[in-house]
Formats: sequence, C-alpha cells, structure tokens
Amino acid sequence: MATTSDINVGSFIRYNGELVQIIEWQHRTPGNLRAFYQGKMRSVRTGKLVENRFRSGENVDLARVETKDLQYLYKDGESLVCMDGETFDQIYVEEALFGSAAQFMKEGMMVVVAFESETPISASAPSTVELEITYTEPGVKGDTATNTLKPATVETGATVNVPLFVNIGEVVKIDTATGAYLERAKG
Repeated sequence: MATTSDINVGSFIRYNGELVQIIEWQHRTPGNLRAFYQGKMRSVRTGKLVENRFRSGENVDLARVETKDLQYLYKDGESLVCMDGETFDQIYVEEALFGSAAQFMKEGMMVVVAFESETPISASAPSTVELEITYTEPGVKGDTATNTLKPATVETGATVNVPLFVNIGEVVKIDTATGAYLERAKG
C-alpha cells in the first residue's frame, strides 16, 4: 500500500474500485487546519474527471502501470495491431485509446501504450506526424498573404485544413492532438 505522499501527476491509482490517472496533485495546508492533498483524476475507462481530497498520509491503492514503445502495424476492425519490438508479440489495442490521433497514424509509426498487467489502458501517438497530401484543390500562385485555409486529404484518409499554397504531393506536419496543420515538412 502506498500513501498520498507517493503520488505524482501521471500516477495511476484505484479510486472507488476504478482505475484513474492523476491529472493534478496539490498539497495544501490551510491556516490552522490539517494538511490534505487535492487531486484531480481522470477515469481510464470512461474519461470522466473526478476531484477528491485525501488526508495527508492516507493509504491509496497505487496501480502498477508499465509503458511500452510499440510499432503500429495495421487496423483490424475497432482495434489497432501493434508489435513489441523486443518480443515481436502482436498486441491488439482499442482504437478509442488513441482518441482523435488514430486517424493520423500510418503503418510503421512508433506509439506508446500503457499496460496494467497485460491489459492496455492508455495509448498515445507521437505529438506530430508528417503526412503526404493525396488530394486538395490546386493552389493559386500568390495566395500567401491571407490566412485562409482549404480542406486537404492526407495519406491516412483524414481531412486537414491547410493553407492555400499547399498542393498535392507535398508533405505537411500535423499536430495529432488537434488535427491542425503546423508547417510544410522540411527536406
């Protein structure tokens, strides 16, 4: 059993029988009252936020979570198949764990997956990806003065808004969390 002093932001604990991840963790000592920890937690299963106060020194059930770097191979139904580079085991990870970043993932990309025992509980794609534009309306020479965007389809099939000067065949850098165009890829 761990105590409240062993908890950090990013830790996983069991709270009310459910696995939660600590988002915010603050130690507070108000005036002449007893010290406590104020925690904001996100449920791994539902994604809902929960806040609670814990007494200083209170026992908490700290979950053992291991993260692994895996290589994304392909999509199979509602799951994404990833491979462990050390053991070459293929692991099925629910697409929902990646959130909106799943639409920007291409084969061979490295991802980080967190496991509790053998069950994947959270997953994250790289923060930015470089993808080729497969379709967009042609750009007009000189259309760089305004901040106007047009829709473009990238090689994974996702649609991204890009500036007017970006054309088919160009490689662009995309933020996987927001789906926003960042810049043209260098090189």
